[in-house]
Amino acid sequence: MLDQLAQALKKAGEAPDSSVVILQSGGDRAFCAGASLTELSTIATLEAGEAFFYKFAQVINAMRRCPKFIIGRVQGKAVGGGVGLIAATDYCLATHEAAVKLSELTVGIGPFVIEPAVRRKIGLTATSHLTINATEFESAVWGWQQGLYDDIFETPDELNQRVLELARKLAAYAPEAMHQIKQVLWEGTDHWDELLRQRARISGSLVLSDFAQKTLAAIASKR
Repeated sequence: MLDQLAQALKKAGEAPDSSVVILQSGGDRAFCAGASLTELSTIATLEAGEAFFYKFAQVINAMRRCPKFIIGRVQGKAVGGGVGLIAATDYCLATHEAAVKLSELTVGIGPFVIEPAVRRKIGLTATSHLTINATEFESAVWGWQQGLYDDIFETPDELNQRVLELARKLAAYAPEAMHQIKQVLWEGTDHWDELLRQRARISGSLVLSDFAQKTLAAIASKR
C-alpha cells in the first residue's frame, strides 16, 4: 500500500490536467492506523526492517517532491505513520474526531522516519510531547493549536465542502507560482533522502530487539 501511495503521489504530481492533490482515506472513522503490527512481527533481518520503514520515507519524500500543493482531508484518528502523512501535507483540514497519537515507543521502536516531517510542522516541543506521551491520543483541537491542522470542522460534510472549496480556489491559481512557493516552503529538506534512510535503519534495528519482539508477540497473542 505504501508503494502504491508513493507512486500515486508521483503520478498525480506529473499529471498535466490537474493543479492540486487531495490526500484522504476511505471510511468514515479512522484516517490511518500506521504500520501493520502483523507485518512488523514478521521482520527477521536488519535489511528487511530497513526496507519496511523506508517505505514510509518514500511516501514522505514523494509528498515533499510533488510540485503541487497536497491538501489533507482527515476525517478520523491517526496513529504513528498516519501522523507523518498528515504532517507532510501542505494544508490540512480535519474533523473534531481527528485525534492523533505517536505510539511507537510502546512497542520498542520510535517515530524516527516521520519525526522530521512532524517536527517541521509542529515544532520540537509538540513533537516531543507526542513521542513521549505514547499511550494517549491528543485531540483534533490540540492538533489545530499546534499547527498540524489548518482548520477543524464538526461534521464530515462540512469538511468535504471546505476541502472542495479550497481545491477549486487553488485550481484557479498559476501552477508555476504554486510550485515555486512549495519549493520555498520545503526549503532545507533536500537531505531527507539520506536522512530518512538513516532513520529507517534505526527503526529496522530496533524492531529486532528483544523488547520489540516480545511486545509484538504479546499483542499478537491477544488477537
